[in-house]
Amino acid sequence: MRDNKIHLYDTTLRDGTQGEGISLSVEDKVKIAIRLDQFGMDFIEGGWPGSNPKDMAFFDRMKEMKLNHARIAAFGSTCRPNVAADEDANLRALIDSGVTVATIFGKSWDLHVTEALKTTLDENLRMVGDSVRFLKANGLTVIFDAEHFFDGYKNNAAYAVSVLKAAEEAGADWVVLCDTNGGSLPDEVFTIVSAVVPQLAVPLGIHAHNDGELAVANTLAAIRAGAMQVQGTVNGIGERCGNANLVSVIPNLQLKLGYSCVSEENLGQLTKLSRYVAEIANMSMPNNQPFVGNSAFAHKGGIHVSAVLKNPQTYEHMEPELIGNRRRVLVSELAGQSNLLAKADELNVSFDQEKAESREMIKLIKEREYQGYQYEGAEASLSLLMLEGTGKLNELFSLESFKIFMEKSPERSILSEAMVKLNINGQIMHTAAEGNGPVNALDHALRKALENHFPCLGEMHLTDYKVRVLDEGEATAAKVRVLIESARNGEKWSTVGVSTNIIEASWEALVDSVRYLLWKEGCEAQEPEIQGELKVGIANH
Repeated sequence: MRDNKIHLYDTTLRDGTQGEGISLSVEDKVKIAIRLDQFGMDFIEGGWPGSNPKDMAFFDRMKEMKLNHARIAAFGSTCRPNVAADEDANLRALIDSGVTVATIFGKSWDLHVTEALKTTLDENLRMVGDSVRFLKANGLTVIFDAEHFFDGYKNNAAYAVSVLKAAEEAGADWVVLCDTNGGSLPDEVFTIVSAVVPQLAVPLGIHAHNDGELAVANTLAAIRAGAMQVQGTVNGIGERCGNANLVSVIPNLQLKLGYSCVSEENLGQLTKLSRYVAEIANMSMPNNQPFVGNSAFAHKGGIHVSAVLKNPQTYEHMEPELIGNRRRVLVSELAGQSNLLAKADELNVSFDQEKAESREMIKLIKEREYQGYQYEGAEASLSLLMLEGTGKLNELFSLESFKIFMEKSPERSILSEAMVKLNINGQIMHTAAEGNGPVNALDHALRKALENHFPCLGEMHLTDYKVRVLDEGEATAAKVRVLIESARNGEKWSTVGVSTNIIEASWEALVDSVRYLLWKEGCEAQEPEIQGELKVGIANH
């Protein structure tokens, strides 16, 4: 590995929050900042203290936090036209924030100077130089972001570079080239950065936006041309189409190009960091997100799986464990014996590929997928199916019957009540519960019947419920697929049910979610405190 260190500058808490639908509280930002520091980010941009009270509150909170590695940066702009730097409220807010690093942006595209700022090119150079000097005089490390640099360079290269030199001569510690509109191509970025590096003594950084879906590629091109700092966000969140995704940039730099970004141990936390930020930001991570997505190392085609089991390099560009992800084998209608055997090995279930039972299991899975089941998105149901097929699943309870009643009156919304009768180890449990819908009521009644016998169910909860119509042409008689995601103590699993009746499909998925947890926990039915053959109760929720 090369000695050249790439400095990581995370702007998730500032540029990232400009993405549509992204909103972080002060405490959210503090939690993410602490996690970014633990991961090994060099700079964490916390916000724009001159723009809103929330960002100033964040900087106040961070004064109480002891970071192990990262430095907190405050973001702002150069002073305004015809305003002295020491009289500019925005620059003073940066100092008042209490940070040791200030990042300011200035115009490097002459079009923006004359059209947006409505000032002269010389006055813009004065604004850049005076702003940097003022912040340096107040003891701050100064990072200058040259906004719209690549567009500016293509339009007027001499002036764009003069802006960089104005910042350098004033004492800037870093000069960052920004592809603000996100429209540059990698070869353009490489050529321009290569031309700029020899003209400056100050180290360069790259700040790329993703409007052409090239932010990661442009960032890598800039580094290869001589830039030494990367600016971006976790999961690529940001305004419009987002920023360069540090979750992709970092492993590409460190594992593919040999640069040093973070320790190997911290790199192994990359997947957890990505999912942590997504959870705090209330985002749904795409399954196919490179490196850290749930499907990033998932193999479905039988030929692929057969080869991967022999040598993972055949269909994987890297070891998933290096960045904290894992390999997954999917079983579906495209599966072959290799998929099934790999899944069986994962479950510690013995399958002999020469025996008829494995061929029958594959046939059954493909038939059920033809009926509408989707096991690649419901691996818990698949596990139960395979365990049943090998006789390794104890049937701890069975359904005798259930009924659902719904009532609507002018004074209140619809109320659902479910009555469930189960056979638990030969004992009949008869319970009833209310809910805000029929599935909710069924869930409550099922749990009520089982929790006395299986206390671990009290820690389980449903986290997601999806319904998909499989044959729209049948209108209200269409078959539906229900996917349910459940969780307990941070572990999540998914189950599936299919029927022309949405209640029956939901029940099937609900029961599988319970059966899977009981199997995972190795549960045996416990005798409840009250003995008897029949127990009846109502639960109000």
